[in-house]
Amino acid sequence: MPELPEVETVRMGLEKHLTGRTVTSVEVLHPRAARRHVGGEPDLIGRLAGKHVTGVRRRGKYMWIDLADDADRVALVVHLGMSGQMLIARNGAPDHTHLRIRATLDDDNELRFVDQRTFGGWHLDDYVDDIPVSVAHIAPDPFDPAFDAAAVVTRMRAKHSEIKRVLLDQTVISGVGNIYADEALWRARLHGARIAETISRKKLLELIDAATAVMTEAVEVGGTSFDALYVNVNGQSGYFERSLNAYGREGLPCRRCGTLMRRESFMNRSSYFCPKCQTVPRRRAR
Repeated sequence: MPELPEVETVRMGLEKHLTGRTVTSVEVLHPRAARRHVGGEPDLIGRLAGKHVTGVRRRGKYMWIDLADDADRVALVVHLGMSGQMLIARNGAPDHTHLRIRATLDDDNELRFVDQRTFGGWHLDDYVDDIPVSVAHIAPDPFDPAFDAAAVVTRMRAKHSEIKRVLLDQTVISGVGNIYADEALWRARLHGARIAETISRKKLLELIDAATAVMTEAVEVGGTSFDALYVNVNGQSGYFERSLNAYGREGLPCRRCGTLMRRESFMNRSSYFCPKCQTVPRRRAR
């Protein structure tokens, strides 16, 4: 699943193209793309047609399009899955390979959902406190006006768990994925195996600031695109991977101290760190 900067890049592009537009018709080309919608394909198609786009929002890695007409206000929640793409194309342009849903707009453009692996999809959702019901359990991310860093630190310090696990817990702080967790930990000089409750409030605030900074920088260049499937609404890839200091740099010198970077397994993924700048906890070393 793409991380927050990649999703934010897509959200910004969609907001520019979609806000103020009206959906004139919808075509579902693969049933799995509508499987999360309770009413099925016919209901999804019927309720989307005629809706006006009033905004495109996101919480963490979860994105939705705000839609309304005279009778109904609803959120179109978009699951990108492992390979989902939200693309803008001119009406009549050749179909993309793996096109799953086509929504025609009133400006002669189409919003296309392309998904090679068919893990993603669309569904309509009601709101609770102005957030889609299916997203309401997700904690605010660092770019959310509701984000409270001090409250997040309090939740972190209540966890007897490795700090990287806590940083990836979307009910504690949303939007931080594996790549940006490694980058934030490197910037804050913390090893991911440190136990959250043993880390000072000051250091945890530094970690949150680091995560915010690295994701902000990634958004500015369109995100990190190791996978060619992660593109913006115009089909372009980001290039933040050129600026990564930790992730993917096993065996390369740390850009801060020159020590060779290391990789270790973590939750069926990988963690990258500098053994000098990010000291391994004593219990782990033993």
